[in-house]
Amino acid sequence: MPDQPTRELQRPTPGVLLLSALFVGAGALHFVTPRVFDSIVPGWVPLPARSATLLSGAAELLGGLGLLHPATRPAARWGLLALLLAVLPANVNMAQHPQQFGLPGWALWARLPLQPLLMWAVWRAGRDRAFPHG
Repeated sequence: MPDQPTRELQRPTPGVLLLSALFVGAGALHFVTPRVFDSIVPGWVPLPARSATLLSGAAELLGGLGLLHPATRPAARWGLLALLLAVLPANVNMAQHPQQFGLPGWALWARLPLQPLLMWAVWRAGRDRAFPHG
């Protein structure tokens, strides 16, 4: 068992790079086009919609960037998993009220099963590869 992770293990894999880009891009969009994200915040969320939009966007940016370095990857994993759980109700709300968002209902329902797949990808990307059971 090595004391230090090898250089190869420290580098993000292409999959981690893609996942990082997805979260960084989505997080940036929260700041570039916040009204779109404000509109999907359910009314029962205990924050103003804009605050929820900016907070979730910052979390996506930080989590996506955190996946890039081995020292921050495990924390990014947990943060992104928590974020994905937190936004799931908004995604369900969108599927239940597609007319409010101008999108086909079938597409909004079809994307819901992708959420667990994304969570699985985050789980895998955020593990510490230096220690196989991490």
